[in-house]
Amino acid sequence: MPNLTPARRTFSTLVGMASRGTTSPNETDVPWLSSAEETAWIGLMAIVSKLPAALDGQLQRDSGIGRFEYSVLSWLSMSEGRMLRMSTLAELANGSLSRLSNVVKRLEQQNFMRREPDPTDGRYTVAQLTDAGWDCVVAAAPGHVRAVRHFVFDVLTAAEVDQLGQIGRKVGDRLRTDLPSVACTEAGAEPVC
Repeated sequence: MPNLTPARRTFSTLVGMASRGTTSPNETDVPWLSSAEETAWIGLMAIVSKLPAALDGQLQRDSGIGRFEYSVLSWLSMSEGRMLRMSTLAELANGSLSRLSNVVKRLEQQNFMRREPDPTDGRYTVAQLTDAGWDCVVAAAPGHVRAVRHFVFDVLTAAEVDQLGQIGRKVGDRLRTDLPSVACTEAGAEPVC
């Protein structure tokens, strides 16, 4: 990251400059980020932007599937009977039902999974991992784990890994609480989240 001091412009300075002479809220009305928060935010944004692309590239290059497809196959591989309700799978994979449906359609064409009515409640649809899907995720996992280790865990101490886990849980809980989940319901069915 380039060294921006002493000419560094914080969010509050930039917005304050932009809002002078307008009816926009002034700096005192907004809980601007401190210098430490701003540095952390910039670092987080770099991770949010670059890490998914790096992991997706590795999976595409080595296994021919994307990160979201891998996530779907991985969650199914870890589930009892290698099957999950579509709504639950969307929630676990951090995607909407419509995004999941499009990906599942492609994975079905590759014979990696199939959809069928839930045997316990026909109002729901379940996704089930096929043997070919199992083989795909098993083959993709070692390279994916190596990439995750390289980009994330190899540069962290054990204490930082613990902190990252705590931070991820706290921010994840806030997002789950404050944002409505489009994955939590299926048409004509009760929410499962």
